[in-house]
Amino acid sequence: MSDLPPTCREVRLAARPAGLPGPEHFILVEVPLPRPADGQVLVRNRYFRVAASIRMLISQGAEEVQGVPFPVLSPGDTLAGEAIGEVISAPAGSGLRPGDLVSHFLGWREYAAVDVAACTRLDPVLPDPVAHLGRGEVAYAALTRGANLKPGDTVFVSAGGSAIGSMAGQIARLLGAGRVIGSTASPVQAERLVRELGYDAAVVRDADQSLDEQLAKAAPDGIDVCQDNVGGDQLRAAVTVAREGARFVLTGALSGQLAPSGTGRTAPVELDSFQILTKRITIRGYSADDEPDAHAEWLARLDAWLRSGDITFPHIRVRGIDRATAALQQVVEGRHLGTVVVEP
Repeated sequence: MSDLPPTCREVRLAARPAGLPGPEHFILVEVPLPRPADGQVLVRNRYFRVAASIRMLISQGAEEVQGVPFPVLSPGDTLAGEAIGEVISAPAGSGLRPGDLVSHFLGWREYAAVDVAACTRLDPVLPDPVAHLGRGEVAYAALTRGANLKPGDTVFVSAGGSAIGSMAGQIARLLGAGRVIGSTASPVQAERLVRELGYDAAVVRDADQSLDEQLAKAAPDGIDVCQDNVGGDQLRAAVTVAREGARFVLTGALSGQLAPSGTGRTAPVELDSFQILTKRITIRGYSADDEPDAHAEWLARLDAWLRSGDITFPHIRVRGIDRATAALQQVVEGRHLGTVVVEP
């Protein structure tokens, strides 16, 4: 380990934002290289994911919202998030060796001392290791388990260009969906959903035509499955256009996380319970953690689909930890399609 640098950099919270976070709420600091304690692994982070969900950890008043299983960070704390790193050193008997690639949740730093139990060795390693940071597993488990997608189903994916949505549309198609519709923020991104990600149609929020009207036109026979990453008006519109027996799986709440005010930990929406009742719609909050058996199945399918070219991993790579907070700002503004990853 003599060739390791004496110091490294990490991003810390400078101040809790009252609304959406900006670069001014963070600070990049240089710290001594971590020294792993007993039972810890020293990892050099190769990639970490930048996601709007970080807002739930840092906002003013976030600690006052009950029932949300996410920790709250205080000013001075280092940010956290999913990362892929290379093992530099590991304790004997840990099952890890220098050079192994592992996933863990101490991103936003160049090096990390991680508990052995908090590291997962990547096996198999996907053709492009960065794809391990994709959110396709959430979409795959939600569609195969939560919604029980059937061949021929019409599927609506809200935030079709998000980290989850950019994979969900492709997965739905590969699972046999008859028609796949996504939502997005602009006509330009709507065109990309159709051209690059295999969506049959895309609806645009804040357009002249209402979401209800756009969805009804895109799915004239109604939707059978809604994989919702947004909530808000998009969820309400999906209920309006749903067919009898439609299955909804809620895997995100971007309407709250990207709201100009608030903590990002609430996403209120008014739904027509009469339609839910008469159409016999099933609505289920869903996490991939609900189905641990889906993990190995998803990795095997993703590996095969990537190698065959049947699926792509839409993502943006940002080089340099000094650009991480600017990347977060771009995620909040919805500038990118797919997953945003920083290479420290």
